[in-house]
Amino acid sequence: MPSLMPPPAREDDELTALRREVREFLAEQAHARAFEPTVDSWLSGWDPAFTRSLAERGWLGMTVPVAYGGHGRTFLERFVVTEELLAAGAPVAAHWIADRQVAPNLLRFGSEQLKREYLPRIASAEVFFGIGMSEPDSGSDLASVRTSAERVDGGWRVRGTKLWTSGAHVADAFIALVRTSPQDGDRHGGLSQLLVELDSPGVEIRPVLSANGAHHFNEVHLDGVHVPDEHVVGEIGAGWHQVTSELAFERSGPERFLSTYQLAKSLVGSLEAAEAGRITGRLAGLHQMSLSIAAALQRGERADVPAALVKVLGTTLEGDIADIADLEAPAGATGDVAALTRRAVQQRPGFTLRGGTNEILRGVIARGLGMR
Repeated sequence: MPSLMPPPAREDDELTALRREVREFLAEQAHARAFEPTVDSWLSGWDPAFTRSLAERGWLGMTVPVAYGGHGRTFLERFVVTEELLAAGAPVAAHWIADRQVAPNLLRFGSEQLKREYLPRIASAEVFFGIGMSEPDSGSDLASVRTSAERVDGGWRVRGTKLWTSGAHVADAFIALVRTSPQDGDRHGGLSQLLVELDSPGVEIRPVLSANGAHHFNEVHLDGVHVPDEHVVGEIGAGWHQVTSELAFERSGPERFLSTYQLAKSLVGSLEAAEAGRITGRLAGLHQMSLSIAAALQRGERADVPAALVKVLGTTLEGDIADIADLEAPAGATGDVAALTRRAVQQRPGFTLRGGTNEILRGVIARGLGMR
């Protein structure tokens, strides 16, 4: 049976020093009340000013080469920074998609023009992105997308609807997965990626409110939007290969197990030792797994199957933490822990849905293990 996870990775003295530096910065920010720690801060904590403060310290575009306005640092260094930001419940949503997956996707597949146009602006917090994958009625089955792109002079005419696009109402652009030719018997054929600027004529952004009234999701309707040839990402027809590579960045990061960390930290002291130990052990294991994937990405290895495993195990833990906190909460409880618990319970349904449902990802894992 093939090995599912990359070999373990270790933090050296330089990474430890970087972790300490980030913690000191976050402690200063918290003392100054620059942000209020919360649950799911990477999805809904949209704060461009905080994002710019990270850019000023070189903590955006860390793995982007210096030639493209980045800092030429390693995936392990980026992992340390992002893990500390998430653990602190810091408001990182404004740059999260751009830094997590758009930048590496453009580095791997983007034209020279796209790299020079967008990568420096991502690293300096001048441009923010959403994700243009999901659609109504398609769920986690990306091969079923119906948004179409028709060839026209100088580019493509795009028609269709994207759904669950976090931050689209405040973002500048997204990379849309679209159908540029019929499937012809191959469900994964005929797909391409186009970079769509969200202020383009024909783009309509409609809010999708969560059950708690929060607005971070959106439906993005594309009615004949013109996308120039220069905004094709990679090759026409290679969209499936490109998007599955991109999903390794989306699914493997520490946000897949740290969304409820602020609640877990507040909760473990009041739990029985065995329950507290189980939560702590699962967090520690997922930290190591995610760190090993960062090391694999640094080596240029594909990590889509291990990323799926981290996503399944991590989001299950996030939901378990919300459930345990809800059970432990006394009736009518108030205060910080009660507020974090309410937020976690409200956000809980999305944990195992976003980035691909856990049911779909179990299939990805089984195929990676050679099972049928």
